[in-house]
Amino acid sequence: MNATAELTVETADRVDVVDITDGVAGALPDDHDGLATVFVRHTTAGVAINEAEPRLLDDVERFVATLAPRGEWDHDELDGNAAAHLRSMLLGRDATLPVAGGAPDLGTWQSVLLVECDGPRERTVGVYPH
Repeated sequence: MNATAELTVETADRVDVVDITDGVAGALPDDHDGLATVFVRHTTAGVAINEAEPRLLDDVERFVATLAPRGEWDHDELDGNAAAHLRSMLLGRDATLPVAGGAPDLGTWQSVLLVECDGPRERTVGVYPH
């Protein structure tokens, strides 16, 4: 199965949350009904479904930053980002969404969020309708 589209997402901070709902919606075929998987192609970022309210996004960033403290891990000897790998393992790198009429069939307050754990970086997100 090939991605319908790949989104490129720029993140601004070490830990950052970016609403990618519009990009995901734009990547879906107009007539698709079923499911779509959104997958971030990196080991230090995750994908989540939640509300994109700015204060909540700030809370998510603070929460993610506390999941694993920086500087206490063996992998840090290599490139200093072990905490980002551990955080993204807890978040997960994909989300599967219902799709109706070519659009994500999300709840009123639900959005697709890219959660950056090792930024700022450029991230690639694949969208796979099925």
